[in-house]
Amino acid sequence: MRKKYLSFEKPIEEIERRIEQLEKARKKGSSEVGGEILKLKYQLIEKTKEIFSNLTAWQIVQIARHPERPHTQDYINKIFDDFFELHGDRISGDDTSIIAGIGKFKGITVTIVGHQKGKDTKENIERKFGMAHPEGYRKARRVMKLAEKLHLPVITFIDTPGAQPDIEAEEKGQALTIAENLLEMSLLKTPIICIIIGEGGSGGALAIGVGDRILMQEFAIYSVISPEGCASILWKNQNAVEDAAKSLKLTAKEIYQLGIIDEIISEPIGGAHSNWDETFKNMEGAIDKNLRELKTIDIEDLVELRYQKYRKIGALDEKEKT
Repeated sequence: MRKKYLSFEKPIEEIERRIEQLEKARKKGSSEVGGEILKLKYQLIEKTKEIFSNLTAWQIVQIARHPERPHTQDYINKIFDDFFELHGDRISGDDTSIIAGIGKFKGITVTIVGHQKGKDTKENIERKFGMAHPEGYRKARRVMKLAEKLHLPVITFIDTPGAQPDIEAEEKGQALTIAENLLEMSLLKTPIICIIIGEGGSGGALAIGVGDRILMQEFAIYSVISPEGCASILWKNQNAVEDAAKSLKLTAKEIYQLGIIDEIISEPIGGAHSNWDETFKNMEGAIDKNLRELKTIDIEDLVELRYQKYRKIGALDEKEKT
């Protein structure tokens, strides 16, 4: 399957295509192309650095949505052991857009909850594009309450455009379910690490996003609404998505400066989709560091610190009121 390139990655695509052609020629006996290949590989690294060090907010949105970006199941497969998935909310059914279960991280038993998007159109339809119905968030809450009972840390992976907005979801109490999750997670007596790995969209993200540490990958996004939705409401024009993305302050650097997240997890040059091994290594290191720190804090103190953490978000500077 051919690699998917975003529109602003065309210069990278051109260099890689040329390298592929020369590699094929070398396999057929053209030994003199070796120097040209090395030269192009150097150019590829430099061009990738140049492009990815000057990204606009809208370009970062596109990277966060990249179909080849690792999803929750990929992280589970690569950095956790003995994962056992749990299904159902014990009320109405199961929701495949949310994965929840128990596994081991470096020998420590943990609970894992995350949104799951698909790799192709068929799987995206099965996974509802990572947009959960109330039963998905109830499943998440059930498993997190189990984690509290068993004294297991909770790790959540956030990657959703938002909660499912259809009539069925509203009839089942989508807003109430999300609110209940916010309440339960704020009081949960066990360490919680929340990681935004792609799209962190609106209440769908917040429903599994209240934690002691909020981490965010370098080219992920976190916002109250999608740029498309914002452009439609405020600009009345879908062509204003770039302006909307910029105004929303949805990139990891901006979110960190606002004090909403605690740490940015570096991605490989070219984004998480360009080098899965490095992406998994960076993710594993970030989880390990934060998990070990949280496990040293008394649980009652941890819940109080969590409360204080969220009280500080959005603080108003009295000097700027006028």
